[in-house]
Amino acid sequence: MLLSLFCGAGGLDRGFEDAGFEVGLALDRKADSVESYNLNRKAKVAKEKDLAGITVGAIDKLYGKTFYPSGVIGGPPCQSFSQANVNQKVDDVRTGLPLAYANLVAALHARSAMDFFVMENVVGLTLKKHVGTLEAVEKRLDDAGFRTARLMLNAKDYDTPQNRPRLFLVGINRRRFPALNPETMVPPKTGSRTVRQTIGELDEPTHFSRGVDMSQHPVHVNHWCMAPKSPKFHQEGGVKPGVKGRSFKMLDWNSPSIAVAYGHREVHVHPSGRRRLSVYEAMLLQGFPDDYVLHGSLSSQIDQVSEAVPPTLAYAVASTIKAALRPVQLDEVG
Repeated sequence: MLLSLFCGAGGLDRGFEDAGFEVGLALDRKADSVESYNLNRKAKVAKEKDLAGITVGAIDKLYGKTFYPSGVIGGPPCQSFSQANVNQKVDDVRTGLPLAYANLVAALHARSAMDFFVMENVVGLTLKKHVGTLEAVEKRLDDAGFRTARLMLNAKDYDTPQNRPRLFLVGINRRRFPALNPETMVPPKTGSRTVRQTIGELDEPTHFSRGVDMSQHPVHVNHWCMAPKSPKFHQEGGVKPGVKGRSFKMLDWNSPSIAVAYGHREVHVHPSGRRRLSVYEAMLLQGFPDDYVLHGSLSSQIDQVSEAVPPTLAYAVASTIKAALRPVQLDEVG
């Protein structure tokens, strides 16, 4: 049974669930993300909670009884460590969330030994100006009894139509699994997909307008997009390939997508050049199943899909961990 922190809409968790793990409690501070998480599962285990300074006692209270997870997974908000964030605030509270994650993992492990943890984040956390945070997290978890490793993975190598490099900090219980080295737990590459293979046959989405009802949309309830207001969309041929600027990054049909990470009005341009991607198209480029549903307003859904961990990438990580732990666990049973 796993504890999921900063669960968002559930991308990381879906990958671990597909690999055979069960999540007992999932927490996030955003109400729409929690609603989306629960919409896609029979067990409504996600709850709304600000995780800054979270305690073991609070976890037990939310779970309804003493919680003894076998592992913890999660992706603390990463905007503060992103290489694209050139205007980082010195007092950004998000910079302390990785250590809050580490402190809770250490406290839970001290009460009842866990098998592993996984913390997902941007590769920018390894850069000189941020690596002190990462090293503090590693030291806290190493002192707690975990052998840790930084795995640098790209979603495009794991059946995900998206170029998305990510950091996975993986820790294994040093005492229980002394022969296991998390540095060897790099999932074997399984190949990629292109934008065309993923969204090339979808019908056109609905353009946002106030009061639009997406509940009966023939393709998917999340197949809507921002109305193409910029003159660039209305010129002959639409937005042209190679146009510069963060707001007009255009996808190539025959390549994986640029990283699905959108700021204000920065949703990538559809390869047709006529509009921006729909939320549903972004979900598919993130590797979500085609029946997954996101709750909330258009802007909230854009945030949720941007912040998600690709389930396909998460599955690769989870499967590798499960395969490594399983022989040891079977030996203990035998």
